[in-house]
Formats: sequence, structure tokens, C-alpha cells
Amino acid sequence: MSFEYWFVFPVAVLVATIAMASGIGGATFFSPFFLLALGLAPEVAIGTGLITEVFGFASGVTAYLRRRLIDFRLARSLLLGAVPLAILGAWLAPRAEPDLLKTILGMGLLAVGFSFLRAPDRGDVERLDKAIEEAAGQRWTTCLVDRGGRRFCYTVHENGVGGFFAAVGGLFEGLISTGLGELNGYFLLQRCKVPSPVAVATSVFVVAITAVSAAGGHLFRFVRTGGEVLDTVLSIVVFTIPGVILGAQIGARIASRIPQRTLERGLGILFGLIAAITLIEAAL
Repeated sequence: MSFEYWFVFPVAVLVATIAMASGIGGATFFSPFFLLALGLAPEVAIGTGLITEVFGFASGVTAYLRRRLIDFRLARSLLLGAVPLAILGAWLAPRAEPDLLKTILGMGLLAVGFSFLRAPDRGDVERLDKAIEEAAGQRWTTCLVDRGGRRFCYTVHENGVGGFFAAVGGLFEGLISTGLGELNGYFLLQRCKVPSPVAVATSVFVVAITAVSAAGGHLFRFVRTGGEVLDTVLSIVVFTIPGVILGAQIGARIASRIPQRTLERGLGILFGLIAAITLIEAAL
């Protein structure tokens, strides 16, 4: 292990701050950074990004646990498909051709950027929440009471569809370190009819557990490989882990002060540019 990657510490703080403020997994930022800026092999960049993400997500999960907004029954049904497929994705990543993995990563980043540009604004989310509340009436099957005493009562629709997309997202989470959170965010609110605060909290919990599973698969491979690969990974995460822990705290504090729509549009353009660079590099 060396200290040549000391400069990733401030990058990790910045990335975790943006990730926590926007609600997106940190590996979505880290994987292309490790790939394009540090020149790591795609499977090493993706695995290192996932390992780093786990520590950043831990802070978010703790916050939502305190607020009592996680629907554990719904989370369990989603994890049944997401976790095994994430482990499969982690197993497939080093077996894929590097250029093919870069192409898949680039397409995934393009999809993430597009999802940010098409994300519903605050007014649309409020209208969806109101429609969910009115549709549930007195026939709800789930009722959560958060720490502040607010009740969220609803019935989960299309649970099978949500589970299918969680499994697909889990596969991409293990393979290219992104995809699950973006799929969950859309389907839990707009298709499964889960109120937005519960949808966000449950999605963060599901992504965190899935990321742990996928990161464990990559870490196992790094340890088995040993040598220069393991030394490089350890030399990076020794700086990124404290960076994301610090950045997550900063992001949680400033999240409410940043215009969400402005942040989403900026990230949509940023991920579009990163996706284009990644796809061009894969084609050369």
C-alpha cells in the first residue's frame, strides 16, 4: 500500500457531498473517475467504486432508520432478487471484455443522466403523493409512522414488477456499479404507488444492502488476485473511505439548501458528458 493516491481524498469528499445531496450512489461518480482519471481497468474501477460507496451509504441508511421511514417488508421483497443478481454481476464483471464493460458502463451513465433530466419536479412529486393517499383511502395494507408522528398509509401496487426491476438493477449494480437506485426511485413512486419519503428511504436501504453484496464479491476477487491489484485498491480506499464519510455528513446538511431541480439538471448534463467520453474511449 502506498500514499500516491492521497489526492482522491478531497475528490471523495466532494463526490459524497453531491451524492448525498442528490440521493444517487457514490459509485456512479467514482467508477468513471477511477476509470478515466486514474486509468484503472474497468472491473477494478467498478469494484473499488462499490467498496467506497458502501461507507458513504451507511450514513444515509442510519439517518433514515432514525426517521423510521424504511418499509422493511417491501425492502425484503426487492432484495430477494437484487442481492443474488448483484453477486452474479460482480462475478461477471472481470469475465467481460474491458471494452464491452466500458460500453455497458457508458450506456448506464447515459441512462442515469437521462433519468435526472426527466426527473419529476417537486410539484409533480407532491401531486403523486396526494394521488397515492387518495387512492389508498381506508384500504391500505401498510402504514408507517415516522419519528415526527406523520403517518404514511398506502398499498403497494405491481410488487412483482418492482421486484423484477430491482433484480435487473441489482445485476447492473454488481456489473457496472450503478442502475439500482435509479430504477427503484422511479418504480417505487410512480408504479408501486409508495409515498415519496418512504420510497426514497426504502430505495437507499435496498441499494445499500445490494451494494454491500456486490462490493463483497469484488473484494473477494481482489483478495484472491492479490499483488498489484490489491495494493492499488487498498491505496485508494484508505483515502476514499474517510472522504465519503465526511462528505456524506456535509451533503446531508446542505441537501435542503440546494435547488433540487437545478442540481438534477446539472448532474444530467454531467453524466451525459462522462458517458460520451467513456463510450468514445471504448470505441477507440
